Amino acid sequence: MNSVTIVYGLVAGLAIALLIAAITDIRRRQIDNWLNATVALAAPLFWWASGLSLWPDIALQLGITIVTFAVLTGLFALRAMGGGDVKLLTALALWLPWTLFLKLLLIMALAGGVLTVVLGMWHIAHRRKDHLKIPYGVAIALGGLWVIGTTDWAALHVGTLG
Repeated sequence: MNSVTIVYGLVAGLAIALLIAAITDIRRRQIDNWLNATVALAAPLFWWASGLSLWPDIALQLGITIVTFAVLTGLFALRAMGGGDVKLLTALALWLPWTLFLKLLLIMALAGGVLTVVLGMWHIAHRRKDHLKIPYGVAIALGGLWVIGTTDWAALHVGTLG
């Protein structure tokens, strides 16, 4: 089987995982640990299929992941982000080169802003008194799906795939 085919299969699996994360976050305001672990544990297979080298490619991915986890853990401690969101974004950092990860964060922030405004207006319109909980997994999934859908995965590592 061609490594490009494996890459696209893995990326399709990642897209499905993001859809599951969004749906469960809408329904239960929770992203399951098994899903986050699956995304994280599939990353080394993606690295292998993509032809990434241990140095600097995989080392850079791990560095991005460590920084992501550190920053998001701080946001979790401040109650600005949920634990499932932190784990999902950290797992996604294992998959995406830093430029694509920044693109994901930008789109996620924009989608999260729109989601917050819409849910806030709904909350006010229905005169809800409880604490507004934003299913931010939806924004993460939208950012991830946008990146997946707009990236030429075969050309991403030119010369290493094929």
